[in-house]
Amino acid sequence: MVKGLYTAYTGMVNSQHRLDVVSNNLANATTTGFKKEGCTTQSFDSVYGIKVKDLTVGHLNQNIGTLSLGAKIGETYRNWDQGSFITTDNTYDFALSGKGFFNISFTNKAGETSTMYTRDGAFQMNSEGYLVTKDGDYVLGQNGPIQLPTNIDELTVETTGEIYADGVYIDTFQLTDFEDYNYLEMYGENLFRAVEGATETDTVTAAVNQGYKEASNINVVSEMVEMITIAREYESGQKVINAIDEMLGKTVTISEL
Repeated sequence: MVKGLYTAYTGMVNSQHRLDVVSNNLANATTTGFKKEGCTTQSFDSVYGIKVKDLTVGHLNQNIGTLSLGAKIGETYRNWDQGSFITTDNTYDFALSGKGFFNISFTNKAGETSTMYTRDGAFQMNSEGYLVTKDGDYVLGQNGPIQLPTNIDELTVETTGEIYADGVYIDTFQLTDFEDYNYLEMYGENLFRAVEGATETDTVTAAVNQGYKEASNINVVSEMVEMITIAREYESGQKVINAIDEMLGKTVTISEL
């Protein structure tokens, strides 16, 4: 009976974690370039239930089958499918079609600078002419941070990433792709960072589309349905705990008579 309480509890903890992931997806449904997260559920390793001090089998302890110890949180994974394009006609909005990431020179609060990666191409030009993210971090080209003339009339970007200001070549977007996205982790601010073991590919197939933004790849309806399903599973765990609690209460009452 106590094992039943524990099993129900592990199921509820797992449901809570899944609900957190779904809630985060819904909160970022309108975030440019956001990629959906999901999580898996695993079971604890089963153990053998054993009869002890059973006089019918002599001095041997006899196996009576396996016992499940409930569920545990498995891996969290990310869906890297491309989101749909939103037309903005904004000169500094860019969307990548295909596999690849923009390179961002990111500076943290400690003043440390490193290269981060993003699918969010909603950029802008600062007062010095540098192309930056909405948080002010520099967008990298093949020659370093991309700097544009501050008095340009027309900015044109080819699908291959070449940038032209009033017909004059400026730089080319530095795009990067990886062989295995499992070596990318979410840093925050819609940025990813490569962890130890990440390997860059020799070529990048992504094409740059000016005047567009890539929407998140989240289906709001599916996420809402998943949230309802998780809530019902959580309620089932509560009912199991309540039922066992009532049984234990009756057992204690009877034993006191």
